[in-house]
Amino acid sequence: METIDVTLISLDEFMELYSDEGPFELIDGERISVSPQVTRSGRIAGRLFRFMANHSDENELGEVFSEVPFVITPQLNWVKGSRVPDIMFIRAERLAVLAESDPEWEEKPLTIVPDLVVEVVSPTDRLTKVNRKISRYLKDGVLVIWLVDADSKTVTIYKQGQTNLERLTVDDMLSGGEIIPGFEVAVSKLF
Repeated sequence: METIDVTLISLDEFMELYSDEGPFELIDGERISVSPQVTRSGRIAGRLFRFMANHSDENELGEVFSEVPFVITPQLNWVKGSRVPDIMFIRAERLAVLAESDPEWEEKPLTIVPDLVVEVVSPTDRLTKVNRKISRYLKDGVLVIWLVDADSKTVTIYKQGQTNLERLTVDDMLSGGEIIPGFEVAVSKLF
Protein backbone atom coordinates (compact mmCIF):
# COMPACT_ATOMS: atom_id res chain seq x y z
CA MET A 1 0.00 0.00 0.00
CA GLU A 2 1.56 3.25 -1.16
CA THR A 3 1.25 6.40 0.95
CA ILE A 4 1.84 9.89 -0.37
CA ASP A 5 2.66 12.79 1.92
CA VAL A 6 -0.02 15.48 1.80
CA THR A 7 -0.43 18.22 4.41
CA LEU A 8 -3.34 20.35 3.23
CA ILE A 9 -5.13 20.11 -0.10
CA SER A 10 -7.98 22.01 -1.65
CA LEU A 11 -11.42 20.43 -1.62
CA ASP A 12 -11.42 20.45 -5.44
CA GLU A 13 -8.07 18.62 -5.52
CA PHE A 14 -9.34 16.11 -2.94
CA MET A 15 -12.41 15.38 -5.08
CA GLU A 16 -10.32 15.03 -8.23
CA LEU A 17 -7.86 12.63 -6.57
CA TYR A 18 -10.72 10.62 -5.07
CA SER A 19 -12.37 10.34 -8.47
CA ASP A 20 -9.19 9.52 -10.39
CA GLU A 21 -7.46 7.19 -7.94
CA GLY A 22 -10.31 5.69 -5.92
CA PRO A 23 -11.24 5.91 -2.25
CA PHE A 24 -8.60 6.97 0.25
CA GLU A 25 -8.29 8.42 3.71
CA LEU A 26 -6.10 11.41 4.47
CA ILE A 27 -4.51 10.81 7.86
CA ASP A 28 -1.72 12.84 9.41
CA GLY A 29 -0.62 14.09 6.01
CA GLU A 30 -0.66 10.69 4.31
CA ARG A 31 -3.05 9.52 1.61
CA ILE A 32 -3.92 5.89 2.36
CA SER A 33 -5.93 3.77 -0.08
CA VAL A 34 -9.14 2.26 1.27
CA SER A 35 -9.37 -1.50 0.80
CA PRO A 36 -12.67 -2.93 -0.38
CA GLN A 37 -14.75 -4.90 2.11
CA VAL A 38 -14.94 -8.67 1.95
CA THR A 39 -18.37 -10.17 1.41
CA ARG A 40 -19.07 -11.10 5.05
CA SER A 41 -18.21 -7.60 6.31
CA GLY A 42 -20.27 -6.06 3.52
CA ARG A 43 -23.30 -8.18 4.39
CA ILE A 44 -23.09 -7.22 8.07
CA ALA A 45 -22.66 -3.53 7.20
CA GLY A 46 -25.59 -3.74 4.76
CA ARG A 47 -27.89 -5.26 7.35
CA LEU A 48 -27.02 -2.68 9.98
CA PHE A 49 -27.31 0.14 7.44
CA ARG A 50 -30.85 -0.97 6.52
CA PHE A 51 -31.94 -1.21 10.17
CA MET A 52 -30.49 2.21 10.97
CA ALA A 53 -31.77 3.92 7.80
CA ASN A 54 -35.30 2.54 8.17
CA HIS A 55 -35.56 3.75 11.76
CA SER A 56 -33.95 7.10 11.01
CA ASP A 57 -36.17 7.75 7.97
CA GLU A 58 -39.38 6.72 9.73
CA ASN A 59 -38.63 9.05 12.64
CA GLU A 60 -36.89 11.85 10.68
CA LEU A 61 -33.85 11.65 12.96
CA GLY A 62 -31.07 12.21 10.46
CA GLU A 63 -29.22 10.52 7.65
CA VAL A 64 -27.29 7.25 7.45
CA PHE A 65 -24.42 7.04 4.95
CA SER A 66 -22.46 4.04 3.72
CA GLU A 67 -18.79 4.36 2.74
CA VAL A 68 -19.08 8.09 2.05
CA PRO A 69 -16.03 10.17 2.95
CA PHE A 70 -16.16 12.96 5.48
CA VAL A 71 -13.44 15.57 5.49
CA ILE A 72 -11.82 17.61 8.22
CA THR A 73 -11.83 21.19 6.97
CA PRO A 74 -9.88 23.62 9.17
CA GLN A 75 -10.81 26.41 6.77
CA LEU A 76 -13.30 26.78 3.94
CA ASN A 77 -12.48 24.62 0.90
CA TRP A 78 -9.29 23.15 2.42
CA VAL A 79 -8.98 19.55 3.57
CA LYS A 80 -6.69 18.51 6.42
CA GLY A 81 -7.95 14.95 6.78
CA SER A 82 -10.57 12.51 5.60
CA ARG A 83 -12.12 9.29 6.78
CA VAL A 84 -14.30 6.67 5.06
CA PRO A 85 -16.26 4.74 7.70
CA ASP A 86 -18.32 1.70 6.76
CA ILE A 87 -21.45 3.48 8.06
CA MET A 88 -22.02 6.88 9.63
CA PHE A 89 -24.99 8.75 11.03
CA ILE A 90 -25.53 12.51 11.23
CA ARG A 91 -28.44 13.99 13.16
CA ALA A 92 -31.07 15.93 11.19
CA GLU A 93 -30.51 19.25 12.96
CA ARG A 94 -26.78 19.17 12.16
CA LEU A 95 -27.44 18.33 8.51
CA ALA A 96 -29.93 21.21 8.32
CA VAL A 97 -27.23 23.62 9.52
CA LEU A 98 -24.80 22.23 6.94
CA ALA A 99 -27.39 22.53 4.15
CA GLU A 100 -28.19 26.11 5.14
CA SER A 101 -24.53 27.13 5.23
CA ASP A 102 -23.61 25.29 2.02
CA PRO A 103 -26.37 24.81 -0.58
CA GLU A 104 -24.04 22.54 -2.61
CA TRP A 105 -23.23 20.21 0.30
CA GLU A 106 -24.59 17.13 -1.52
CA GLU A 107 -22.17 17.64 -4.43
CA LYS A 108 -19.01 17.06 -2.34
CA PRO A 109 -17.72 14.93 0.50
CA LEU A 110 -19.37 15.57 3.84
CA THR A 111 -17.73 18.55 5.51
CA ILE A 112 -19.12 17.59 8.89
CA VAL A 113 -17.93 15.08 11.48
CA PRO A 114 -20.55 12.36 11.97
CA ASP A 115 -22.28 11.81 15.29
CA LEU A 116 -21.92 8.04 15.07
CA VAL A 117 -19.56 5.81 13.09
CA VAL A 118 -19.72 2.07 12.49
CA GLU A 119 -16.67 0.03 11.54
CA VAL A 120 -17.10 -3.63 10.63
CA VAL A 121 -13.86 -5.49 11.31
CA SER A 122 -12.67 -7.40 8.29
CA PRO A 123 -10.45 -10.51 8.46
CA THR A 124 -7.73 -8.41 6.80
CA ASP A 125 -7.85 -5.68 9.50
CA ARG A 126 -5.04 -5.60 12.02
CA LEU A 127 -5.87 -4.82 15.64
CA THR A 128 -3.40 -1.93 15.78
CA LYS A 129 -4.92 -0.38 12.66
CA VAL A 130 -8.45 -0.71 14.07
CA ASN A 131 -7.39 0.85 17.40
CA ARG A 132 -5.75 3.78 15.58
CA LYS A 133 -8.93 4.28 13.56
CA ILE A 134 -11.06 4.40 16.72
CA SER A 135 -8.65 6.90 18.31
CA ARG A 136 -8.78 9.11 15.21
CA TYR A 137 -12.57 9.11 15.14
CA LEU A 138 -12.68 10.18 18.78
CA LYS A 139 -10.02 12.84 18.15
CA ASP A 140 -12.05 14.09 15.14
CA GLY A 141 -15.07 14.57 17.43
CA VAL A 142 -17.22 11.53 16.60
CA LEU A 143 -19.48 10.98 19.63
CA VAL A 144 -20.05 7.22 19.38
CA ILE A 145 -18.30 4.40 17.51
CA TRP A 146 -19.72 0.91 17.08
CA LEU A 147 -17.01 -1.62 16.28
CA VAL A 148 -18.64 -4.76 14.87
CA ASP A 149 -16.52 -7.92 14.98
CA ALA A 150 -17.85 -10.78 12.86
CA ASP A 151 -15.42 -13.37 14.25
CA SER A 152 -16.45 -12.87 17.89
CA LYS A 153 -20.00 -11.78 16.97
CA THR A 154 -19.72 -8.72 19.21
CA VAL A 155 -20.25 -4.98 19.03
CA THR A 156 -17.93 -2.82 21.11
CA ILE A 157 -19.17 0.70 21.86
CA TYR A 158 -16.77 3.60 22.26
CA LYS A 159 -18.08 6.96 23.49
CA GLN A 160 -16.50 10.39 23.48
CA GLY A 161 -15.06 11.17 26.91
CA GLN A 162 -15.59 7.70 28.36
CA THR A 163 -12.87 5.17 29.09
CA ASN A 164 -15.22 2.28 29.91
CA LEU A 165 -16.15 0.27 26.84
CA GLU A 166 -19.41 -1.58 26.44
CA ARG A 167 -19.18 -4.94 24.68
CA LEU A 168 -22.38 -6.50 23.38
CA THR A 169 -22.83 -10.14 22.40
CA VAL A 170 -25.49 -11.94 20.36
CA ASP A 171 -27.62 -12.06 23.52
CA ASP A 172 -27.79 -8.24 23.71
CA MET A 173 -29.65 -5.38 22.04
CA LEU A 174 -27.75 -2.59 20.27
CA SER A 175 -29.31 0.77 21.09
CA GLY A 176 -28.94 4.15 19.41
CA GLY A 177 -29.08 5.91 22.78
CA GLU A 178 -29.25 9.70 22.59
CA ILE A 179 -27.76 9.78 19.09
CA ILE A 180 -30.49 7.69 17.41
CA PRO A 181 -33.39 7.76 19.88
CA GLY A 182 -35.61 4.68 19.85
CA PHE A 183 -33.28 2.62 17.65
CA GLU A 184 -32.74 -0.95 18.82
CA VAL A 185 -31.69 -4.11 17.04
CA ALA A 186 -30.70 -7.51 18.36
CA VAL A 187 -26.97 -7.99 17.87
CA SER A 188 -27.76 -11.52 16.66
CA LYS A 189 -29.58 -10.04 13.62
CA LEU A 190 -26.32 -8.57 12.33
CA PHE A 191 -24.56 -11.91 11.87
